[in-house]
Amino acid sequence: MTKPQPTFTAATNNTLPTPATASTDQRNKRGSNTPTTILSLDGDIICTIFAFLNMFDLVRCSLVCKFWNAILESRSLREYYEKKLLKNCSSSSEFTKKSLRVILREVGMEQHSLSLKCGVFHVDHWKGHSTMVSQCRMKMGTLVTGVGDKVIRVWSLDRYKSVEEYSIPDTLPLVDFDFDESKIVGLIGSRLCIWRRNGKRSVFPSLEGKFIKGSCMRYFDPEAMVGCDDGAVRVFDMYSRRCSQIIRMHSEPITCLCLSEDQLILSGSTSGNITISDPSSAQKVARLRSSDFRGIKTLCLKPSSQLLFAGSAVGYTYCWDMRTRKLLWNTRVSPNVVHSIQHMQNDKSTLAVGGIDGILRFVNQHDGNIVSSCIVENKLLSTYQSRHSGSIQRRKGKRLPDDTYLNIDDIPTNSRPSITCLAVGMKKIVTTHNTTRDIRLWKFKDNDTL
Repeated sequence: MTKPQPTFTAATNNTLPTPATASTDQRNKRGSNTPTTILSLDGDIICTIFAFLNMFDLVRCSLVCKFWNAILESRSLREYYEKKLLKNCSSSSEFTKKSLRVILREVGMEQHSLSLKCGVFHVDHWKGHSTMVSQCRMKMGTLVTGVGDKVIRVWSLDRYKSVEEYSIPDTLPLVDFDFDESKIVGLIGSRLCIWRRNGKRSVFPSLEGKFIKGSCMRYFDPEAMVGCDDGAVRVFDMYSRRCSQIIRMHSEPITCLCLSEDQLILSGSTSGNITISDPSSAQKVARLRSSDFRGIKTLCLKPSSQLLFAGSAVGYTYCWDMRTRKLLWNTRVSPNVVHSIQHMQNDKSTLAVGGIDGILRFVNQHDGNIVSSCIVENKLLSTYQSRHSGSIQRRKGKRLPDDTYLNIDDIPTNSRPSITCLAVGMKKIVTTHNTTRDIRLWKFKDNDTL
């Protein structure tokens, strides 16, 4: 006997907006060929459809539009998921104190973290650039790659299609870049350039763009910060295109930069020190010291908890509390250089780490312990030709055994090409690989979906 499905109503204390406002007569006047979309359905039907989705999919649905988000907050749907989630909450009051959207986001982050730690995964990879590609940035689902050849590309990960392309001027190399919704800012040799993403796409070299060699940069509208080999950070205003400040942070070359929400500049150097400066006063706020005298290679700041993560030239990862300036933990995760450390903005548990040994590792943010190590198997699952990106290959992913004394030399190098940079999205990691010219998309799936 078929079990009856629960019924739902989208009505709440406040009347929900209706997706279709046309009267019945007006609808009857429309031609029979008018396409039917999901917005043609009323709230009660959509509410019932949502009841069949798992929690992770509901997180995505809540972000589609205000109408869908209002349905997800409806009383009957909330009561249904309250019963479903009650076993995962310490009490029913814990559920009622939060909006359903907040709860869905927390569940989504939990599933994201679990999928990275222990879920099955596969890897799609393609040749994204003609020679090399060593940098990637991902914001709000948009992926931008570059450094290595003469072009910056913006990718659609749904189709592996390059949707925007920006050529590097002259013969100068692209050193680093950053972007937002309207522009891409690149550090090119000893100049800063701007590519407008909306309207005419032109290159604007900064009027005072020539400076001692820059090694890294970060952009936060309207300013770009460039870390230079003389140990100073130069701040450029992107509208006047002038250098507004020179902040002396190190006596050694700067290797990496990041910015805090309160506009503090954090920089790592070849000496292994990290300096924190306030551009409003051009004064050093603090200096953090590591045990690695070969240098800090990458920085990642977690604004919500004020944790600063760093990766070093000899394979160590560090974590400092920005409020107390104290070192919380340090762990040697690799025998070689750690090139990149990243995490999802709201993820409170997992840190993705990649470096020269080519193993993608996930580290516990609280204690620095490695929770999983991943490589790509040689087994080819499928391949297809794309007119946009050439051959797209899908291979099976493999988790390495939890063995502290694992000899990575026993793992074929074609299963672990050096990771030059990585970016983290929901249940996915993007990595770039200079040696193979690959862009790789690691897609994870949690084993137990609510």
